[in-house]
Amino acid sequence: MRKLTHIGQDGSARMVDVSQKAVTSRIATAEGLVRMQGGTLALIRSGDAKKGDVLGVARIAGIMAAKRTHELIPLCHPLSISGVTLELALDDRLPGVRVTASVKTTGQTGVEMEALTAVSVACLTVYDMVKAADRGMVIEGVRLLEKSGGASGEWLADFPLRKAPRPAKTSRRAAP
Repeated sequence: MRKLTHIGQDGSARMVDVSQKAVTSRIATAEGLVRMQGGTLALIRSGDAKKGDVLGVARIAGIMAAKRTHELIPLCHPLSISGVTLELALDDRLPGVRVTASVKTTGQTGVEMEALTAVSVACLTVYDMVKAADRGMVIEGVRLLEKSGGASGEWLADFPLRKAPRPAKTSRRAAP
């Protein structure tokens, strides 16, 4: 098992010193789902939710969350993020909303936490926007899909929640 970098020799939490790490391009992509009743999905699709544009507000909330991750997760470094994209797709098969976030930076530490935070907050925002119609919604499957850059290189999740197969890549895979 690898040593946890956020734990000091005395066992206390610490922020990792990244000053000696190389500056590289880093990208991380995460995803999550909000499962809901079919009628709630129809409400979102129609644009008739009482609070307004559910997907638009969730997209902005996710972008804001990525930029403020270091304020929410105590040991995350503040980063200069160069790009955040959020895709929110209505999925009748769930039924629900699939959220995917990609975050990009050039720096000395990765953006996995920023991508995961963006997805989490976007999912929470979807819930908030339509909770009056469906309090039984379930947020699930929030996970890192892939990351690139840094000393550890590329990593790709073994079991994406997406239906479509992912293209083959040379990468380090997650342990089963």
